[in-house]
Amino acid sequence: MIHEVDEALRRLLAGSGLEAAGVEVVFDAPTREWAARRSAPTVCVFLYDIREDSRRRGSGTQELYDDEGFVVARRGPARWFDLTYLVTAWASRPQDEHRLLSQVLATVVSTDTLPPELLTGSLAELGLIVDLDGGGTGLDAPAASDVWSALGGELKPSLGVRVVAPLAGLTQLVGPPVTEGLSVRAAAHAAEPEEPEDARRLRYSGIVDPAGEGFGGKRERRAAPARRRRGERQP
Repeated sequence: MIHEVDEALRRLLAGSGLEAAGVEVVFDAPTREWAARRSAPTVCVFLYDIREDSRRRGSGTQELYDDEGFVVARRGPARWFDLTYLVTAWASRPQDEHRLLSQVLATVVSTDTLPPELLTGSLAELGLIVDLDGGGTGLDAPAASDVWSALGGELKPSLGVRVVAPLAGLTQLVGPPVTEGLSVRAAAHAAEPEEPEDARRLRYSGIVDPAGEGFGGKRERRAAPARRRRGERQP
């Protein structure tokens, strides 16, 4: 799920005009060594915090159907996670960095949810809303200054972006639908057992060979017993 959120953010920012302007969107950690190797204008979207939103944890299962309408699997409820990104712009001049960061800010604050056409993989399959909070951080997420200190780099203007995305629940396959009734076969004990000739279908009467008819075979219904009136003795 995380890499699918990354791809959706990359598509969102690339479509805002960054790609046409020759600006690269990467997801590397902006360490001092990385900054020294950078040569082209770059927008860095660094994921630094992942936390589950336990308030949105659900229960129950979802049934998955095939083309014929049969249940083929059951999937547990999705679990929601806050993904917090530190977005920075890198260019040769501070003015250019601020211009790039302003363009990113205008894009994310005008987008409350990631558009469905940008979603791939399990995010597209679930069909759930993926929230995007521009300028926000996750619950109890580390401060930007702490992140820069851990990275060993110099503090730069940055933008906090929080994405609330679902992680698909566990999917369990189910057996094929039952199309034949239960039958019991009996045979005398022998050293080499032979295929029994007679078969009896449980709870069904009037069916000699259950293999070819299944549930479609004709069944004899017994007449319902006559109802007695209150006070009437049974003969």
